[in-house]
Amino acid sequence: MSAPLLQLQNIVVEHARRSVLDVPCLDILPNEVLAVVGPNGAGKSTLLRIIGLLEQPSRGKVLFAGRPISGSPLSFRRRMAFVFQEPLLLDTSIEGNVRTGLSLRGVPANDRQRRVEEWTTRFGIAGLGRRSARTLSGGEAQRTSLARAMVLEPEILLLDEPFSSLDAPTREALIDDLDAVLTSKRVATVFVTHDRAEALRLGDRIAVLMGGKVRQLGTAAEVFSSPVDSEVAAFVGVETIVPGRIREVSSGLASIIVGENTIEATTELPPGSDVLVCLRPEDVTVSGLADATLMSARNRLRVAVTRVRPAGPYVRMELDAGFNLVAHITKQSLEELAISPGANAIASFKATAVHLIPHRPG
Repeated sequence: MSAPLLQLQNIVVEHARRSVLDVPCLDILPNEVLAVVGPNGAGKSTLLRIIGLLEQPSRGKVLFAGRPISGSPLSFRRRMAFVFQEPLLLDTSIEGNVRTGLSLRGVPANDRQRRVEEWTTRFGIAGLGRRSARTLSGGEAQRTSLARAMVLEPEILLLDEPFSSLDAPTREALIDDLDAVLTSKRVATVFVTHDRAEALRLGDRIAVLMGGKVRQLGTAAEVFSSPVDSEVAAFVGVETIVPGRIREVSSGLASIIVGENTIEATTELPPGSDVLVCLRPEDVTVSGLADATLMSARNRLRVAVTRVRPAGPYVRMELDAGFNLVAHITKQSLEELAISPGANAIASFKATAVHLIPHRPG
């Protein structure tokens, strides 16, 4: 693993004697996107300000390339670039906004123009270069803000919920373009968001921040498939979280008692362990009663459909299996099943789709 470009060590931030951030250790690695996710008020923006040297911690230290930062942070801050939720553009043209940082840093005029043209082109605003910032849509303004940051060729790019105020089509198009830029340039990036889909799309590693603490840090697969506790599980989209107890384990496959049902899951936990059984809704398949024998998944439960409602591109089905079980299916699948609330069905899921969290009842 590469040496960290920036490190936080024993960082504590207190406001009015109340701890709002407590991070014993966090590394920002070269060439990676670290997505920081968490609910509102979790401390995400405070963490970004500490990383960006815009706020001093109450305790702890920040190291840049192994060197503790002391005195004026300006020289280190110039090695970073920021993009905030609001673009905060100057009252000039798009090109004028993108060129501003280069002018302040004394970049030669011919190099300035080349870099401005490169980054306005990459973000799809080259043809709007002379437009006034006052006339821009939200998406155009944020594209200008991103171009203004990347034209500086920063060592670290800091993004504070840059898409949260944009409509869905504009947001999707801008995420596509930013993803292409980060994939090609591999600039170290810290991306703060409350949107799980954005984090999953852009993040190489994901840090889940709750109550000012990093509750889990790992790859997207680790965090979304194997959350460390029930709060993290719920935040990353696990909608079925029910208590159970491991009855027996054979060759890594456990039989778990959940109410009146037995569920099978892969685990290294021993028999007798109390656990929380976690299932993501997209891992649950719903079929008609007549199709039960055709299903290959190890877990097959007879359920009653209690509620059906739209959920974006999917249909969310709430099922009574003796516990509340949630499934996401396509609209086409719902039409083919012809299942409505009150009907019986079969819910199935693989043993490998079940994630178990050790649990202490009460």
